[in-house]
Amino acid sequence: MADEKTQASAQAQRPMFGPGGPGGRGGPGGMNARIMREKPKDVRGTVRKLMKYLGHSRYLMLLLLLAVLASTALNLAAPALQGKAIDAIALDPENGKLSVDFDTLVRMLTWMGVVYIFSALAQLAQGLISAKISQTTVYMLRKDLFEKISHLPIAYLDSHQHGDIMSRMTNDVDNVSNTISSSISSLFSSVLTLVGAFVLMVAKSWKMALIAMVTIPLTLLVSAVLSRAMRKYFVQRQKILGDLNGQIEEMVSGYKTVMAYGREPAACERFTKTSEEFRRCSIRANVWGGIMGPCNNIINNLNYLIIAAFGGYFSIRGQISIGDIQAILSYSRQFTQPINMIASQYAQILTAVAGAERVFAILDTPNETDRGEVHLDPSSIRGAIEFNDICFAYTEGKPVLKHLNLRVEPGQKIAIVGATGSGKTTIVNLLTRFYDVDSGEILLDGVSVQDIPKKELRGAIGIVLQDTVLFSDTIDRNIRYGKLDATDEEIRHAAAVSHSDSFIERLPDGYGTLLSESGSNLSQGQRQLLAISRAVLADPKILILDEATSSVDTRTEMHIQQALVALMQNRTSLIIAHRLSTIRDADVIVVIKNGTVAEAGSHEELLEQKGEYYTLYQNQFAGFAT
Repeated sequence: MADEKTQASAQAQRPMFGPGGPGGRGGPGGMNARIMREKPKDVRGTVRKLMKYLGHSRYLMLLLLLAVLASTALNLAAPALQGKAIDAIALDPENGKLSVDFDTLVRMLTWMGVVYIFSALAQLAQGLISAKISQTTVYMLRKDLFEKISHLPIAYLDSHQHGDIMSRMTNDVDNVSNTISSSISSLFSSVLTLVGAFVLMVAKSWKMALIAMVTIPLTLLVSAVLSRAMRKYFVQRQKILGDLNGQIEEMVSGYKTVMAYGREPAACERFTKTSEEFRRCSIRANVWGGIMGPCNNIINNLNYLIIAAFGGYFSIRGQISIGDIQAILSYSRQFTQPINMIASQYAQILTAVAGAERVFAILDTPNETDRGEVHLDPSSIRGAIEFNDICFAYTEGKPVLKHLNLRVEPGQKIAIVGATGSGKTTIVNLLTRFYDVDSGEILLDGVSVQDIPKKELRGAIGIVLQDTVLFSDTIDRNIRYGKLDATDEEIRHAAAVSHSDSFIERLPDGYGTLLSESGSNLSQGQRQLLAISRAVLADPKILILDEATSSVDTRTEMHIQQALVALMQNRTSLIIAHRLSTIRDADVIVVIKNGTVAEAGSHEELLEQKGEYYTLYQNQFAGFAT
């Protein structure tokens, strides 16, 4: 939006396409340093916050718990039925012949078939319910995140990379969704299976139950050691992914600039470095995550071997049947399965937690403050504006405005000029409360803007920016953005005043023409005209024009200036301009230098003084850059 505002945002955002210095945010050295400085994440706090979102689906959670309970009970019943089926087939010790109890065998096999069918149905129900819980939770999370972004202070969005914010909205939330859908039922099942398998093993043989638990401490130790190593890399990977998405967003939005300056190799080199860092970090994360499964398999096979050996010994001594050994072997698998399942999903869980933390980092950011309680009556606003001893800095220690004083009378047309970075647009930012003053006071009709609700304050101000903002919608709806309940006649009148009706009517679909992203299927001048149409429709009491005609040709500018003269009648108008020819008829021209008012007066008065304005004017019309 502004020249001087970039002084603050440039320190928080990397250069758009430069390779970056070794310690800068754009270079790999800077990225590594930034990632390594990350404090340990608050896993418990993040899980607690996620549980609050899951609480909105508590009835579905209850259904899921019932489905998991049924599935777990059926899975635990299967080994017992298998054991009885095996015991129905026995070797007669007297004659050495095989003895089969067919009635018991058929009955057990029938029950096993029923158990397996209902177990499959219960697992199907688990999947459907988990998916619904996951999508409901993510819907609410993404909705809250979008609403939060719309209420964040302007300073937050100016100082954070847009691509990284988009990554949190998409990639990080998707990771949370995938983990909830796959892991939430597993957690329920793990607890129930752990308890149930242990109880049934003890019921079969308390000695064998103790033997089955011998390898559990080893499993826990290995999982803990590997988990600590994994977690660091998965958190890093999410950070680098946000950085990567930020570069992509910059490249897509600024590709014309890249091509115009021939910076494609530099852009590709910078992206390649970040992508290579992401690749290395992902490999490390996946390697550590991949080690978990084989290690647990070795421990499980060792556990199986120990149980089989001791089971055979106890069976020879007549202390346990072959069927019970089979059942205990199955229960030991089920007993260690929850630990192995959590271990195998730990990588995904870490990714989700890291993503959720990044999402909650935005959600926990304080909203734009608004303590205004003095309500405005739009019809009674006169438009008297006072800047009293204003001091402001985007970055602490680097003031942009220094004890600035300025008074604008109702209906007066004030032009604000000055060199780049002098503080012109900052005055507008403070008036609209995109930023709040560090000291001093801004008054509107004698009321501090701090005491006026921001929505009402901004509703009284119409702004046409140098950087036009259009949405991927029809021309009609883009103009209507200035007044949502406007009639078609009002929209066409606004277009006629801004001289945009001529090119709109030449389009195949007229006012129904669908604009592409940021209105890229229109010329810059046409986009500027639509922005002016929007301001005309809004019919504000205070009008701010920030280089409003900078992107149109001289002839169109002349027509717009004529229209703006009528529009600015009986309205307080602030015009920021570099083209001094466009503000010659302003009531007062204010020259800003070094953050304060250097001169003020009419065009003729300032030329006679031969001060700052005279120098700017002479340089511009002599053909030099201001």
